Amino acid sequence: MNDIIRERLARLRAWMARHRLDYCLFPTADFHNSEYVADFFKAREYFCGFTGSNGTLVVSNDWAGMWTDGRYFIQAEKEMAGTGVTLFRMADEGVPTINEYLKAHMRPGETLSFDGRVLSARLGLGLEEDLLPNGIRITYDTDPAEGAWPDRPALPCHDLFLVEDELAGASAADKLAQVREKMKEAGADRHLLSGLDDICWLLNIRGGDVACSPVALCHAWITDDRVILFIQEEEVTPEAGACLDGIGVERMPYGAITGFLDTCDLHGHTVLYDRERMSYALMKKLQTQAEKTGGQWVEEQDPTKLLKAVKNETELTHIRQVYLRDSAVLTRFLWWVKTNAGKIPMDEYSAALKLDAMRAELPGFIELSFPTISAYGANAAMMHYEATEADHADIRAEGMYLVDSGGTYRGGTTDVTRTLVLGPVSEEVKRHFTAVTAGMLRLANGRFLQGCTGRNLDILARGPVWDLDIDYKCGTGHGIGYMLNVHEGPQSIRWRRIKDETEAELLPGMIVSDEPGVYIEGSHGIRTENILEVVSGSKNDDGQFLGFRMLTWVPIDLDGIDPQLLEPRERKWLNDYHAEVCKRISPFIEEEEIREWLKEATRAI
Repeated sequence: MNDIIRERLARLRAWMARHRLDYCLFPTADFHNSEYVADFFKAREYFCGFTGSNGTLVVSNDWAGMWTDGRYFIQAEKEMAGTGVTLFRMADEGVPTINEYLKAHMRPGETLSFDGRVLSARLGLGLEEDLLPNGIRITYDTDPAEGAWPDRPALPCHDLFLVEDELAGASAADKLAQVREKMKEAGADRHLLSGLDDICWLLNIRGGDVACSPVALCHAWITDDRVILFIQEEEVTPEAGACLDGIGVERMPYGAITGFLDTCDLHGHTVLYDRERMSYALMKKLQTQAEKTGGQWVEEQDPTKLLKAVKNETELTHIRQVYLRDSAVLTRFLWWVKTNAGKIPMDEYSAALKLDAMRAELPGFIELSFPTISAYGANAAMMHYEATEADHADIRAEGMYLVDSGGTYRGGTTDVTRTLVLGPVSEEVKRHFTAVTAGMLRLANGRFLQGCTGRNLDILARGPVWDLDIDYKCGTGHGIGYMLNVHEGPQSIRWRRIKDETEAELLPGMIVSDEPGVYIEGSHGIRTENILEVVSGSKNDDGQFLGFRMLTWVPIDLDGIDPQLLEPRERKWLNDYHAEVCKRISPFIEEEEIREWLKEATRAI
């Protein structure tokens, strides 16, 4: 593979030389800044070999560097070994950002090229601010990969399917009315919407154009009295077409969005867009047309982002039921691993396939919400490790096994992680395991005033790990969509502030993950992840208090717990949680052997 990557980079550099380009940049995104992308958009992976879901590749005529976050340091180093691509560990001390590196190394008169359709407006504007004053040119109207990627996969195209109002809890017409009200509040009468999950939520449709995210490639243009959906017409089934027609949604070809903006008369109108979800190329086109025709624009967070993040009661009811069934499946799988490790042949890849097949049998299953992370021993130290048929480890009756998995169903999207102890482990490992469990429980049982963001709460989960002078190089929690993306904003739980990113306060009805961890390279990885629903608590003169309700009901392996390292309240939280796990999950498990195991696995300590 190393020679293949080097050959691809040589082909790219030859194309760059012909077009007199000095640097090319490849983010991990599609035309909508999606987290997971279809094969057509995986140019960064194609040219450097790194398969993780987040990273940016920069290539010059004699050098290449790839930036990624702490979830992927170990994986990226392994996958790019021998390719000649330098790994930049984002947020590590002394590591420059992409903009800092380019500003320091590019000379006046040199040109940076990227496909403006796959770079967010926020990132593109940041490059402008840092590079243009130094005399560096930026070109964004061509795709650098196009000339150096033969046999590139085609754009995906899959049938739409509908989310009935009874499942959505609100009609598309009602949601459109809410969005239009938010547009008025922002002083806009036009809205260009490009986030795939935003559009699919708004119109109560789903698709299959992005693996592990049931969305369709599309853009939407919304005015006071019109909605235009730019989509591949081949995706619109008769049923979906009739539904869209019924709510007055006009349709235009997916690729027609640029031509539409070129001819749009914006005189006297103000267009709302979100620079985080809008591509740099579309933003530039929109601004150019507004200036040309006498229009204006306003940059604000897409109204759909917060509206879809606060789940309605219908959505919450379905989510709670989906998590019960999903938790029962994972519990049965954990029993199988604990019971059979060392007794029958078992490896990371086949174990993942088994769990995936078990989930697929549940009613309403659509697809996995992300590729299952099935990691044994030191592989678990790679936060987003993925075993393959050709590259995997055997699972033995020793050490630990981590599984992070989830599914998307008609009624909800799930995400849960458990770490199993399969044999004797050191006292150090037990300290780590117990600290992770304590952190998860502290956050899940936290109480806080409305107005808090995830940055106010991160210390609850991270504190026990920090007490050991250890950190996990990622956030503690993320939002989760409703039959949509497993990672959904605007809410999150983390300690680090991200420049220019709006922080969202936690509100009742939001869903967040709670997943502290310890990752020791070459040794072990531990993560315990529960999903939480934000709920209202008491209200008094001090304000409105909020808390969390558990959605995940899966046992935590007591073989990894040292009870003496838990505070009395933490032992009580763990015992109370396990009592509820046994009570809630037992009715979904028919096998008597597993039910008996569950009683023992959730015993009080």
